[in-house]
Amino acid sequence: MKISSVFLNDFKNRVNDIDKLKVEIDKFRPLPKHTLEQLKQYFCIGLTYSSNSLEGNSLTETETKVILEDGITIGGRSLKDHFEVIGHAKAYDFMFKLSEKKGFSEQDILNLHKLFYHQIDLENAGKYRDVQVYITGTEFIPPAPENIPVLMKNFILNVEKMLKTNHATEVAALAHKEFVTIHPFIDGNGRCARLLMNLILLQHGYAVTIIPPIMRSQYLTALKMSQTSKTSDDTVFINFISEMIYESQKEYLRLLKA
Repeated sequence: MKISSVFLNDFKNRVNDIDKLKVEIDKFRPLPKHTLEQLKQYFCIGLTYSSNSLEGNSLTETETKVILEDGITIGGRSLKDHFEVIGHAKAYDFMFKLSEKKGFSEQDILNLHKLFYHQIDLENAGKYRDVQVYITGTEFIPPAPENIPVLMKNFILNVEKMLKTNHATEVAALAHKEFVTIHPFIDGNGRCARLLMNLILLQHGYAVTIIPPIMRSQYLTALKMSQTSKTSDDTVFINFISEMIYESQKEYLRLLKA
C-alpha cells in the first residue's frame, strides 16, 4: 500500500511537548482521592467507548456511559456490544490496579484479557489462541499459534529492556504494535494492546490515552505500515501514538484546571 508523504508528515514525535504538559500536570499532584476517582471514571467511559468503537462496536459514548453508570441495557443493540462495554470496564479497573506497580507479567496480560472477554467467550478468555488467524485489509499474517508462548515471554522481556533506553511514550507505542503483531488471542487483541499501552503510560506518570474513532483510518494505516514495512520502520506509528498521547495529556490538564 502506497502512503503519501503528506500522510507521513501529518504526525510528529511530541515527546518534548508531552513532557512539558506532564510538568504542568505534576503541579496538581497529589490529587484528592475524589478527583482521582472522577478522572478515572471519565477516562474509563472515553477509553471503553473509543476502544470498542475502533473494533466495530455500535454503542455510542452516551450509551456506554448509561450502561456503566446506570446498569441499563440499551435496546436495539447486541448482547455482545453490551458485554464488550462491561468487560472492558472491568479490564480497565484491573489496569489501574496494575499501574500501582512497575512492569507487568504474562499472567497479568492473561487476566486482563479474561476480564474483558469472559462474558463473550468463556472458553477462550484469558487463553492464547490455538488456531491460525488472518486479518482482513492487510498482507500481514500473524504468527502460528505454537510460537505464541515464546513470543509473549520475549515480549515481556523486550518491554522491560526498552524502558531502560527509550522514552516511556515510545515504549508504549512499540509495545502496542508488538502485541497486535503477535496477536496472541482469538479476539480482543486491539483492546488489550491499548490497555497495555495505557498501563505503561500510567506507570510512568502519563494520562490515559484515547484514540478517537474518527482517527481509525490513520491509526490502522500507521499500524499496517509498521507491521509490513520491509525496513521495519516504526516511526509513523510511534509518531501517531505520540500525537494521541499529547492530545490526551492536554485534555487531562484541561480537566484539572477546570
